[in-house]
Amino acid sequence: MAYVPDTIFALATAPGKAGVAVVRVSGTRATSAGRALLGELPGPRFASLKTLKDGQGRRLDQALVLYFEEKASFTGEDVLELHLHGSTAVVNAVLRELSEMEGLRLAEAGEFTRRALENGCLDLAQVEGLADLIDAETEAQRRQALRVLSGDLGDLAGKWRTDLIRAAALIEATIDFADEDVPVDVTPEVEALLAGVRTELDREIAGVETAERIRTGFEVAILGAPNVGKSTLLNALAGREAAITSEYAGTTRDVIEVRMELNGLPVTLLDTAGLRETDDHVEGIGIQRARERAEAADLRVFLKSDEQELDFVPMPNDVIRLAKADTLENQRDAISGKTGFGIGELVGEITEKLSEQAGRSGVATRERHRIAMKRASESLDAARAVLALGPDHYDIGAEELRTAIRALDSIVGHVDVENLLDEIFSSFCIGK
Repeated sequence: MAYVPDTIFALATAPGKAGVAVVRVSGTRATSAGRALLGELPGPRFASLKTLKDGQGRRLDQALVLYFEEKASFTGEDVLELHLHGSTAVVNAVLRELSEMEGLRLAEAGEFTRRALENGCLDLAQVEGLADLIDAETEAQRRQALRVLSGDLGDLAGKWRTDLIRAAALIEATIDFADEDVPVDVTPEVEALLAGVRTELDREIAGVETAERIRTGFEVAILGAPNVGKSTLLNALAGREAAITSEYAGTTRDVIEVRMELNGLPVTLLDTAGLRETDDHVEGIGIQRARERAEAADLRVFLKSDEQELDFVPMPNDVIRLAKADTLENQRDAISGKTGFGIGELVGEITEKLSEQAGRSGVATRERHRIAMKRASESLDAARAVLALGPDHYDIGAEELRTAIRALDSIVGHVDVENLLDEIFSSFCIGK
């Protein structure tokens, strides 16, 4: 007898009081569950206002109901959606009624999306894109997540896979007819296919780090000597008292973080301990942490006074400003967190520099993608090296190409990803 998965149900919207709450049911018993609650299902993909009743015929709620047939739903199974009034009591009553029906159970975290993957409605990269879209807080994160959810990465991996399969087929045809005269030399076409895929892989690999920054957030560190105005500047940029300010040097002992959005990009500002030589053990730890975070940051903003030398070598893309513009006669390239002078120009420069970095991102967004593409790239290099040795080594080259194809397949979840699934889906909410 063929295995039939349980029919699952869950609240698909956030718990708590709301205007509308959506309960989703997916599986072979979704239709029977719907008939038990509603009496009659609406037509597929047509919304209908229905009265829900319990097993004793008592009214539970009046809801907007949607029904999706198998192969035409998010999960690929029969799906029933109940758009209820968002009362906790109403939701609990409907969930309780569903739980008492034979063959139905409460869904686990991410189980609806996992079924969409298992039924071929989404590939693994799209699942990750969906998770990113749910977590998106900024416009750049939303756009990037939608690209992955729309299948752009899967389409790109599929194109590479098609090219490599074509190259492998040409090589294996040469092997199969090694004892015969093959009228056409396939080497130029194979080389062109491998070179094209290799170039595109390099471009995508280079863009993963930036794409990850869009997903997790860019970091901008504010650096300078003690009491130069770093915390005051942070507070001015944040629009609130995020850091303690004092006339005494060494007030900031640890890295203070403020999250904000600049031109749709997620940015974390870091207020760091003042850079100086100190005998204070705790302050010394703070200064060491400041240096480490500054080195790892995507951009650094240096505050200095006229007589101060920077105790940290700026990188070419970093920003340097004279501190406490309100005390200076010449305010060129100066800034004041106290009066707000130069704040707008600084924000504009930071935004421009980070937007330029963001423009270098690719479709691949995760370290897992980068590792898979790197494995494929290395296998292509190995294949090209052995193919250059001549037909006697073509069988090794063909195997290297198969290894590259398997690496690309892992991006979309065809192979070698079973150990990742529990981790990925555990980040989803119950109703997704």
